[in-house]
Amino acid sequence: MANLKTQALKYHQSKPAGKIQIQISKPVKSVKHLSLAYTPGVAEPCREIEKNPEQAYKYTNIGNLVAVISNGTAVLGLGDIGALAGKPVMEGKAVLFKHFANVNSVDIEVDEKDPKKLIEIIEAISPSFGGINLEDIKAPECFVVEEALKQRLSIPVFHDDQHGTAVVTSAALLNALEIASKEIDKVKVVMIGAGAAGIAIANLIVALGVKKKNIFMFDSQGLITKSRKVNKYKKPFAQNTEEQITYGQALDGADVFIGVSKADLVTAKMIKLMANKPIVFAMANPDPEIKYELAKKAVPDLIMATGRSDYPNQVNNVLCFPFLFRGALDVKAREINQEMKLAAVKAIAKLAKEPVTKEIEKIYKRKFKFGPDYILPKPFDKRLLPRISKAVKESAIESGVADNLQGRTL
Repeated sequence: MANLKTQALKYHQSKPAGKIQIQISKPVKSVKHLSLAYTPGVAEPCREIEKNPEQAYKYTNIGNLVAVISNGTAVLGLGDIGALAGKPVMEGKAVLFKHFANVNSVDIEVDEKDPKKLIEIIEAISPSFGGINLEDIKAPECFVVEEALKQRLSIPVFHDDQHGTAVVTSAALLNALEIASKEIDKVKVVMIGAGAAGIAIANLIVALGVKKKNIFMFDSQGLITKSRKVNKYKKPFAQNTEEQITYGQALDGADVFIGVSKADLVTAKMIKLMANKPIVFAMANPDPEIKYELAKKAVPDLIMATGRSDYPNQVNNVLCFPFLFRGALDVKAREINQEMKLAAVKAIAKLAKEPVTKEIEKIYKRKFKFGPDYILPKPFDKRLLPRISKAVKESAIESGVADNLQGRTL
């Protein structure tokens, strides 16, 4: 860990400091160029945009520019570390947007915890961007912020901690269920964690066919039941009982465990109580709800995923958000809706079933085949971009939220 710390700090401070920088996209090599890029020539596109705001997509970079916005209240596993301390994460997000999907992005750290004020700030700066990626804003404020912005703005607004995690988890679940020969509408699911990611995962797997009555969701106070007073986001997943049960009692006979909480909450004994061929997604970072080795030793034929790259089946949001935004931007979608998320889920799941390219095998120095240890594609698989972005574009058009029905290729 000490070595990782040294390497990470060295990586970030190497010249130039940080991970992103601005590149000029038009020639500025002469007095003529200067007069076109700035005054007096720049007045002409300004006039065109004043007459018709849609012309901004023709004359500026807005159509391929996303804002990565955070107030630093829920940064990775670090918690509320503040806007400035969260900046390296937001820069990293911008790197992934550009590297994997050629989406330009700007990281914006906002020192504001009041959700109403945060909404106003983001709304005020939104004319600069073709999309907004919300990041690392704690629950339940993140739900309030995203909902308000989606109502007020006509560009995609996407809280990746919620929906990116949900999309990749759902894709993994579809494939795990297929391998384990389990029917999605009959499985019992136990979830620990009812924050941004947990609620979004639950909503999306329900859209795919999981029954709400079969989801046993725990927050920090225990099982969510109808007798408890909980916020409106948790309420749909309340069990119709007054009885409080433990994690172990809930996991007895369960087919699926999904954890988005904290380390070491689940024991090997609990995993042994689950149904045959259990599916265990222990995604707390950096340390999962149950260690991979411990779970595999307890039940060797389980299908397990974590949030870590050093174990099989990493649930990594980079499999989703760059390509989802690429598709949304290309058809100038007014929002990212449920249909587009489901299209991304199915595209990711489908790609994992296809033969892995030699390029991927060379990068990871091993072979992969669809099965218990390979239920998700690898982030460096170049097929992710065309497959997911195409599925998202088609879904945006079919669901009526696309303004550019032909799409475009950068």
